[in-house]
Amino acid sequence: MSLTLGEHSARHLRFILRAYLGSWGMGELRDRAELALTELVTNVVRHVPDRRCDLLILRRPQGLRVEVADRCPSLPRQSGGGEELDEGGRGLLIVEAVTDRCGFDPWADGAGKTAWFECDAKGDAHGDDKGEATDVGSTRSV
Repeated sequence: MSLTLGEHSARHLRFILRAYLGSWGMGELRDRAELALTELVTNVVRHVPDRRCDLLILRRPQGLRVEVADRCPSLPRQSGGGEELDEGGRGLLIVEAVTDRCGFDPWADGAGKTAWFECDAKGDAHGDDKGEATDVGSTRSV
């Protein structure tokens, strides 16, 4: 299933993420994960010409992993420390600040990239689960 993002997509995807986190007993990750997801989705809306992407929400034994993949080969760039009131360029800094791990993986064929982040859950709300993936939308073939 293709997922094409628009200006209000982040709100809808936060709702979906919140529902999964609640059902998985990982509500404590909500604020951090929603903010990081919003930043990655906003990057697709602003910088990917066709606004199409894959979104994968993955329950991990230690917490949560979210991947946003698109067919734009350009890697995201952090702001060069521009003016204090600049409207853009801080998204990657925010993702890095609110998650436990994050990064970008260019596809081997050079046709796109996957942006991802991980948030560690506290306690044992997720038990011995080996991982459960939820593919919210896809545009790439593996």
